[in-house]
Amino acid sequence: MEVSYKCSLHRCPLGPLLLSMGRVEVKTFMPPLEHRTGLQVNWQESGEALFHEACWRKVVSGTSNSMHDVPLSNVEREMIKEAYNTAEYHNADEKVKVEAKRIADMLKSAKHAIAFTGAGISTSAGIGDFRGKSGKWTEMDRTKTYGASRTTNKKRFSYEELRPTYTHEALHKLIQLGLVKHIISQNCDGLHRLSGIPAAQLSELHGNTFHEKCDTCNAVIEHPQSVRTYSVGGSVKQCPTCRLTHYTGRKCRQRGCPGSLQNTIINFGDNLEEHVLQTAISNAEKTDLVLCLGTTLRVSPANSLVTMGKFSQLVICNRQETPMDHVCEAGVGQPGGSGHGSRVYGDCDRLMAEVMKYILSQEDFRNWEGARDQRLAEYAKLRQI
Repeated sequence: MEVSYKCSLHRCPLGPLLLSMGRVEVKTFMPPLEHRTGLQVNWQESGEALFHEACWRKVVSGTSNSMHDVPLSNVEREMIKEAYNTAEYHNADEKVKVEAKRIADMLKSAKHAIAFTGAGISTSAGIGDFRGKSGKWTEMDRTKTYGASRTTNKKRFSYEELRPTYTHEALHKLIQLGLVKHIISQNCDGLHRLSGIPAAQLSELHGNTFHEKCDTCNAVIEHPQSVRTYSVGGSVKQCPTCRLTHYTGRKCRQRGCPGSLQNTIINFGDNLEEHVLQTAISNAEKTDLVLCLGTTLRVSPANSLVTMGKFSQLVICNRQETPMDHVCEAGVGQPGGSGHGSRVYGDCDRLMAEVMKYILSQEDFRNWEGARDQRLAEYAKLRQI
């Protein structure tokens, strides 16, 4: 029996909200109790709500029309406007399946497909995102404007316990098959490398929490544990751009090198590593298909990479709107819309599970999915300290 939910609009005319339907998930601030009378939405104490797509459109329309059939108070209008900024959308199952077939066909015909990944592909591994309805930056901005929430969904995790998600493993398989040539990632969680992506086919723009580099000979060391967790004794050199320290307190292991080791994390204010950026640019310029997975495409200069291909198609899958959505309709540099890409709203794991069904034969698909436990055991060995 299919899972169903109740739409948060009190006077919803559409009945149960099935998981296979298109839906919208939102979160907002919660006003004091004395301002909650007459609310038209059944808001959870956390400020969250769930809607049919049509019901959400009706609610949003009510914020600008006082004569609308959803009579909103001034307080609830403000709540909905706040929720709208980070609303998360999920396409219906049928839409996802149709787009998955198109994406698989694009991958098979592409000459140099690349993937561009963000925090959204790691949320199912246990990491919170940044700009989602409950994301780190979203909650910080909401607290500044409306005060601290009465509830918290802050997730605690250790990088060593994280394992590659379905999307990580699907990208690794696509790399193995030669259907994706390179991955550009904004993530520093190390999950692409753990999944088996070769270092030569991966540009980690913001670093890797499991890597150290020498400040003298540039040697890179990959560890089974996060190097950011090490304590550093004594005085340390401060980074002139981010005002933090990258030094881990250890010396380079290369014979004859007097260098000190640093983490590779790119903090706010830091410049991207030139060799990493140049490799990403080289692949971005010759791509004819970009898979953007789990990113809002709002961080520069990284987001400019997805449109560097002279003639390329753009595929975007995440839960929120992005400033590049319109490019999916026409492609990059494509006249007359001949480069039509794909725009899917929802979870990347859900989409990639459908894509892989069209990439692999039924038997190969079953065998690949069935080997997940074996891969998990291998990941655990690589993270043993």
